[in-house]
Amino acid sequence: MFSLRGSIAARLVLSYGLLGIASMVVVSGVFYYGTIGVLDQNIDTKMRMQWQRLAERVHSGSAEQVAEDVRRQLGDGIDSDREIYLVTNRDGAVLAGNLAAWPREYAGADGVLAREVIRNGRTTRARLLVHQLPQGGALVIGYDLSERESIRQLVWRSLAEGATLSLILTVLGAVLFRRQIERRIGDIRRAASDIGAGNLSRRIAADSRDEFGLLNRDINTMLDRIEQLMDGIRSVSNAIAHDLRTPLTRIRAKLDDAVRHELSVDVLASAAHGAIDDIDDLIRLFERLLQIAQAESGVGARAFETIDLQRIAADMAEMYDASAEDQRVRLTAHAGPALPVQADRNLIATAVASLIDNAIKHAGAGAAVEVSTAIEGGVASITVRDNGPGIPAGERAKVTQRFYRLDKSRGIPGNGLGLSIVKAIATLHGGDLELADAAPGLIARLRFPSGTH
Repeated sequence: MFSLRGSIAARLVLSYGLLGIASMVVVSGVFYYGTIGVLDQNIDTKMRMQWQRLAERVHSGSAEQVAEDVRRQLGDGIDSDREIYLVTNRDGAVLAGNLAAWPREYAGADGVLAREVIRNGRTTRARLLVHQLPQGGALVIGYDLSERESIRQLVWRSLAEGATLSLILTVLGAVLFRRQIERRIGDIRRAASDIGAGNLSRRIAADSRDEFGLLNRDINTMLDRIEQLMDGIRSVSNAIAHDLRTPLTRIRAKLDDAVRHELSVDVLASAAHGAIDDIDDLIRLFERLLQIAQAESGVGARAFETIDLQRIAADMAEMYDASAEDQRVRLTAHAGPALPVQADRNLIATAVASLIDNAIKHAGAGAAVEVSTAIEGGVASITVRDNGPGIPAGERAKVTQRFYRLDKSRGIPGNGLGLSIVKAIATLHGGDLELADAAPGLIARLRFPSGTH
């Protein structure tokens, strides 16, 4: 049952149905009146041709002579079953023709008329051309409209049957159209209901190539992102609960020990400083989580400007030069041409610094770290390469997850958020983070769309 108030499908069906019916009426009307008009025009042309044949006699001869010409016209056997002729004198008496009489109410008429007349003993509708004779009386030339009427009825009946069939097809198409729309929208509503009930893995079928298929694919992409974020929230919640327990337990133990025992001022101060250091570690942890959240939410996109990727890579390498020297790591930055990209300068610097810092920490003493830039196929990249132990192929996808750390890295200070931040920053800029084998070592490559727009 159609409900115009609550259903856009019903309103669309009604609107297009009425539009189709209106179009059908207009086309049918044009065809009908065009056909009848052509028939009337042909009849008028024939009547004028007959008048031209008789015109000279009308202007120069008597009514009897005109009547004689009319008798010859009727006797030639051409269109005799449709032709109408009548010649009357000034008194209205019939001199020649195939009409029984000229109605008194038509006396004095002139021009083209459509009237009912009595022809050959039967009443028929005719199209008539009437001329008043100079010597009195009238000449009537006309055609029986019975054939025209038959054609008119045939056209009208055909149009009526076609209109009925078109109306049935329109209604049928409207019903099918409405059901199709409701079915496609119903799929979306059912999926939304399931997702609202907690089934975040629910997706909508998007196998068609029409507008609904495009909409469903966009919705599925959005749902994938929502599910990813929700998984991230659960992962972060679990990781925070796990990673915060150790420093908080350590802080509590130190402070509890200081309260329970009568310790010297120096020991108490040492315990307080240790607690402060642990709290600072927690603050840094939350700052890094905030960085990831801001990058993933797109907050930094508002600060995009044209920056030189090569210049940032060189500056970050120079900043970590002293740290690399302390770790006995050889840090090299390869100069290259300017690489303009649209980006947030501070976020890109943070990402590059994190990659260089990771390479220095994990490559080990005596290792070499190289920083380089390149552009290929419209993609600008910064590559940090080392010849350290690297990351096993099966672990590379995991190290970009929050709080994930390799077993061999447990003894190195850190919280497992560095590469998570780098990946979030790359994604914010429409780029990606690639981790590959340097044989030996690791290649960490940040890639961004190049250009100033």
